[in-house]
Amino acid sequence: MPGVAFTIQPHGGPDTEPGPEEQEQLPYPDLAPVVLGCFKQTSRPRNWCLKVAYEHVSVLTLTSSSTWLRYVSILVILLDCVSLGIYVPGQQRSSELKLLDSIVVVFFVAEMLGKMFAMGLYGHKESYLRNRWNRLDLLINLGEFFDFFMDYLGLHLQVSQVLGPLRLISRVASMRDIVSALLIIFPMLANVLCLYMFVVHIFGVIGVQLWAGRLRNRCFLGEDPTAMYNVSLSPYYVTKYGEFQPFLCSPEGTSGRHCSEVPANRENDQTCSLAPPAPSVFGFTGAGTNACVNWNALYNVCRAGAQNPNNGATNFDNIGYAWISIFQVVTLEGWSDIMFYAMDVYSFWSFLYFIFVAIMGSFIMMNVCAVVIATQYSDNMEHLRLQQTRREDSAVLVKWLRSKWTGCLAVIRRRASNRVRRHDDDSRADDLTVGGHIWGLLRTRLEKVVKSKIFDWLVMFAVFLSILTLAIEHHNQPNELTNILQISNLTFTVIFVVEMVLKLMGLKWAYFEDRNNLFDFVIVIISLWETITKAGGRLSVLRAFRLLRFGRLLHYLPYLRTQLLVLKKAMQDAASLCMLMLFVIFVFSLVGMHLFGHGLHTRKIINDRKNFDTLLWSMVTVFQILTEEDWNRVLYTIMAATSPWAFIYFVAVIVTGKHVLLNILVGIVLQGFQDRRILGENHASVTSVDANAKEENRTHGESPATVTPSPPLEDSSAEANGDEENRSRNQTALRWCKKREDWSLYLLSPQNRFRLFCKSVMSHDSFDYTVLLFILLNCITIAMERPGIEPAGKERMFLNISGYVFSAVFLVEMLFKVLTLGLFFGSESYCRSAWNVVDGSLVVASLVDIVVSMTPASHSKMLGILKVLRLLRTLRPLRVVKRAPKLKLAVEALITALKPVGNILLMCCAFIFFYAILGLQLFKGKFYTCRGEYIDDITNKTDCLSANYRWEQKDFNFDSLPQALMSLFVMYSKDGWVTLMYDGLDAVGVDQQPVINHNEWMLLFFISFMIVSFFLLDMFIGVMVDTFHDCQKQQKKLAAEARNRSQCGAGAPGEAEVPQQTPYQASYSRMRLSIHTLCTSHQLDLFMAVLIFISVLIMAVEHYQQPLYIKKLTEYSHYVFTSILVIEVLLKLVAFGVLRFLRNSWNLMDLVVVLLSIMSIVLNLMRVSQHIPVNPTILRVSRVLRLAQVLKAKRIRVLLTTIIKTLSQVGNICLLFLFFFSIYATLGVEFFGQLECIEDDLCLGLNEYVNFKHFGMALFTLFLVCTGDNWSVIMMDTLKQCRPGECSHYLMWVSPIYFIAFVVIAQFVLANLVVAVIVQAMEDSNQDGGVSGVSVANLDVSGTSDPIY
Repeated sequence: MPGVAFTIQPHGGPDTEPGPEEQEQLPYPDLAPVVLGCFKQTSRPRNWCLKVAYEHVSVLTLTSSSTWLRYVSILVILLDCVSLGIYVPGQQRSSELKLLDSIVVVFFVAEMLGKMFAMGLYGHKESYLRNRWNRLDLLINLGEFFDFFMDYLGLHLQVSQVLGPLRLISRVASMRDIVSALLIIFPMLANVLCLYMFVVHIFGVIGVQLWAGRLRNRCFLGEDPTAMYNVSLSPYYVTKYGEFQPFLCSPEGTSGRHCSEVPANRENDQTCSLAPPAPSVFGFTGAGTNACVNWNALYNVCRAGAQNPNNGATNFDNIGYAWISIFQVVTLEGWSDIMFYAMDVYSFWSFLYFIFVAIMGSFIMMNVCAVVIATQYSDNMEHLRLQQTRREDSAVLVKWLRSKWTGCLAVIRRRASNRVRRHDDDSRADDLTVGGHIWGLLRTRLEKVVKSKIFDWLVMFAVFLSILTLAIEHHNQPNELTNILQISNLTFTVIFVVEMVLKLMGLKWAYFEDRNNLFDFVIVIISLWETITKAGGRLSVLRAFRLLRFGRLLHYLPYLRTQLLVLKKAMQDAASLCMLMLFVIFVFSLVGMHLFGHGLHTRKIINDRKNFDTLLWSMVTVFQILTEEDWNRVLYTIMAATSPWAFIYFVAVIVTGKHVLLNILVGIVLQGFQDRRILGENHASVTSVDANAKEENRTHGESPATVTPSPPLEDSSAEANGDEENRSRNQTALRWCKKREDWSLYLLSPQNRFRLFCKSVMSHDSFDYTVLLFILLNCITIAMERPGIEPAGKERMFLNISGYVFSAVFLVEMLFKVLTLGLFFGSESYCRSAWNVVDGSLVVASLVDIVVSMTPASHSKMLGILKVLRLLRTLRPLRVVKRAPKLKLAVEALITALKPVGNILLMCCAFIFFYAILGLQLFKGKFYTCRGEYIDDITNKTDCLSANYRWEQKDFNFDSLPQALMSLFVMYSKDGWVTLMYDGLDAVGVDQQPVINHNEWMLLFFISFMIVSFFLLDMFIGVMVDTFHDCQKQQKKLAAEARNRSQCGAGAPGEAEVPQQTPYQASYSRMRLSIHTLCTSHQLDLFMAVLIFISVLIMAVEHYQQPLYIKKLTEYSHYVFTSILVIEVLLKLVAFGVLRFLRNSWNLMDLVVVLLSIMSIVLNLMRVSQHIPVNPTILRVSRVLRLAQVLKAKRIRVLLTTIIKTLSQVGNICLLFLFFFSIYATLGVEFFGQLECIEDDLCLGLNEYVNFKHFGMALFTLFLVCTGDNWSVIMMDTLKQCRPGECSHYLMWVSPIYFIAFVVIAQFVLANLVVAVIVQAMEDSNQDGGVSGVSVANLDVSGTSDPIY
């Protein structure tokens, strides 16, 4: 059968397939020899099409004909993108745009037909349909034909037209390589996403079981106020902030928030306290008609209303809305609001569910997805590097343009140089008479001067001073400072002009060969122009770019320079990724414009800047969704304006952009660190070989000279008698110390009875356990500390006494160790151990605190700060680390990472400082706004104050360098950056009222900052993964050495022959053997998997206000599924026996699932759901755990093994989190325990659930901060003015340091340590894949689905 495409055989007979010799003679052997029955490869029309359209993959360089066709198609695609970008949602396209669309479609259809004619349709290696990108073009062309057909019928869909820009991927080699790599790893990625969706589904089912219809609860009126009191009130209680902060309730008799907690209404800034008047036959009694009555007391009935929070988008009424809520929780954006709603309507303990969802979904599943993409992409980097030639060829046009530009510059430089040389030749004779020799010597000296290090250091010092003058600028600065800064700016401009002139005189045209000099030249010219014209415009911002000159100092910091090289390489490798990301944002923006632009003539228009009305704001909105900052607010608005199905669009944007493309950036960074590690190991090996060779040479060459002549022993002529006495006295003391080197404190000998007694006590096992018990009790008492304790109460007395007891116990422990080991001297002295140094420091701090507390001045604020020293005792549980190897690995990785993390922090600080200087110059004094009722006519501060309104400074601003640094750090953490961007766009001028979108060019400042922050945040991941890998490698090496030593000491017992054991089922009867065969069959696992999937789907059918038949269906199906599970367990008990059954962990899990299912049935029949805090029906969900056993796919097994190993290691990391959180929680209670939100000043972060009133709430609050959900708002609430005497004056600077340090350690270090653990678990799972495959094969023989011996 001939492999031809579009082939019509002549005369109706089959064409003979060409032989090998003919195939070699064909110009394109991989294509069909004949198409359409008569056109061979050498035929003129087909040959011309082949030269134009076909890319021969066997050659490394493409022909010029195929290259220009690709460039023309790229140009047409860009024109199509411009046409799509001009589109205005809700309006018909103009005739010109329709004509352009028709031209684009005709061009690509002609290109497709030409390629089909040239390459053949199918049947050969290089046929048209064999290429996936050609199939994509065919699909897009067919879709556009369908759009034209529907447009002819009057339906304007334009769906496929939006997908037209996807053709660009196949025509840009770098983008095509990235997408190809993603397609290679797609199977593994699909498994991760399936597991992720399954986890979301399971938690959604539980949410429906717990909170279906409950988020509708509102406090309604218990009586008719219009009929009884002639007062018109809202049907249910609405807060003054409306649905932005709804008041949800729980019925009386249940836990949660009740209607009795509805706050009293306020009139004229006064809280109303009078009860509603009681009606009587003589009229109303009680309060007078003008009295302030608390009408909110009438809202006393809690029942379900008609609306859910956030315009109906947040609820658990059915599985669809539950998916939306759970997905929002997993993204960690706005998840705390959903949790607070559940706590209000159900129980305070609902937070456990949401914390578990956040940990499993975000910290584990999402990081597993990131690790899979990053590691798999790194593994495919070699494949991409092999195709580097193709990628370079795809950029031939760019290289051609660059070469032309470089050539033009070279020509200009050469002509200028020739002109200067000619002028020098003409004037050389005159110069000899005028002083040319002197000028030559002077220029030579100048060249040496400008190339000297002293000159560079002087210039650097001037740059430092100039940056310092920019940094000390601030809003409302004194006039004297302004004058000084102007003079200094002029001075530095003169200095840099002199530097430029000296370099030009000394280097001539060589000055422009250095890019740094070119950069300096531009800055100096701009500074001169600004000074001469006295233009105080935004060009002064460019002076801040002088900071980049400090990059020359990196050769003094080699490790930081290495990390900067990794960052630079990552940015270079990510250039094509950034182009692909921009392209994806553009495509999603077009889709959003066609779906949601101008509300799409639906219920209402979206009056918000987070919209899809124009291409600019559509792209900004998509970028915001990618960063996951307030994406839920965009979702609520779009769902309210269009349909709940809009959620699919947001999921597609987040999964494609955030969880796929941005994780490729993580892979690029990890690849950079891996390459650096391999290069460092190779360099270290070469260096060690060279060092050994040099050492041998030195040893052999210098051995005769190793004996050096000693100085004379006696030199009485040079020494005085007094010096001899001092020397003899010192020698006596040294001999005494040397003799007592093994003595403790030089007082107790090793044979001293008291020292031996202390040693026996310290070496006893009960000693360590007793100390650990006191440490635990001490941590409990520290956790009990809170500001609300009465100073004279029994609780305060108990805590003080316990503090004294614990200090005494730890002091005794320290003394026992010092007396046993010695203090400073000795190989095992007390201070030789870092843990002992920490313990001793804490004991000394406790003693200092006790002394301070007993002084009369202990109530002063400054001495009160010393009480914080007691909080450092929470570090004592860290000694447990030595007994847990995995926890020790995590701690060692954390300690080892301090240096590289410090360098990354230094890079981040330099980056933030640079943008802070820019922001200070751009937005100084502009982040103010007028607060009042009617501010439409307000234009400046004067108008605002004259109208008796408030002229307020915004929370985050750029008025000074510290405020700019804090604002940019908030942006760097991806929290609240959208609000800051809007404030920057609205800024008009100093003391001017903001105007919406006054300067949209400021988008460049904020978007560029966010893009660079992605790279720097991924550098933290790379550092932690690299450090954890080194620590894991070192630990494995030590474990292998210990294993080898133990094997050498024990001999080789493994050489003994193990007698073969007969299978346990050999003695079974025929009936029991058949049952055993059934229980070990793959069909049973498959049947149970299908059964569990059906069970989960049936549970997902339940919803709010469901009909009776749905309830009966779920109930009876639960009975059936439970019966089948019980039968399975009974069959396995018969097949394996009770003892063998219980040895298997999977069988134990089956037994637990069956018991929980039976328990849920019993509790449901007893109807105790109203008497217990948890709905017993959620126990049915436990049967999904069986899926972990029956899933046999290799990739799924690897992922499950990775997750299980991660969970085992994450437990140790959680212990680290707990230690760290305990310290910060205790500090938070000490600092912010007395802060309360007053009615007149709304707290957007702190509330009844988020505060620092006691240790438990502080831990909960810190977990919210760790997730990054509105942590900046919480920080700003702690900075609000508190009541006098209840908080310390130092909070204004302590609070930012407290929260910023916590965010750095929690979000950037500890959270990324989880990623490092997942990377290592993934590597271990892949290495164990072969072993696990063997074990699975053996398990089928042994009769179980898991090892039982």
